[in-house]
Amino acid sequence: MTKSRTELMEDRLKDMQITSPDIEASAVVSVDGLPIATSLPRNVEEDRVSAMSAAMLSLGERIASELGRGSLNEVYIKGEKGYVILQSVGQEAVLTVLAREGAKLGLVFLDMRRAAEDLARLV
Repeated sequence: MTKSRTELMEDRLKDMQITSPDIEASAVVSVDGLPIATSLPRNVEEDRVSAMSAAMLSLGERIASELGRGSLNEVYIKGEKGYVILQSVGQEAVLTVLAREGAKLGLVFLDMRRAAEDLARLV
């Protein structure tokens, strides 16, 4: 049986979380704020994560552009308990990752870039 596009994307998210133990959860959301594929803990609301991710990426793109910083690569937020990192997946989607406190961000960014390239082919 052939897997759906969403199932393939969810598999890729799970693979990223397995290869990068600092990544606790991830999601691919549309730039409109709708969930496309997720690998989130049960206590995290997909719709809320999706809407906030799309809004943050849009704001980051606007800030980068208006302040002459060029194209946006990623947006990350550091909190007491870890990181929220956003990265574009083509023109239509956003990859959102929740990373642990003390995460090796260089490796997380590398894994996210690789996943975003794979996911862009599926979006």
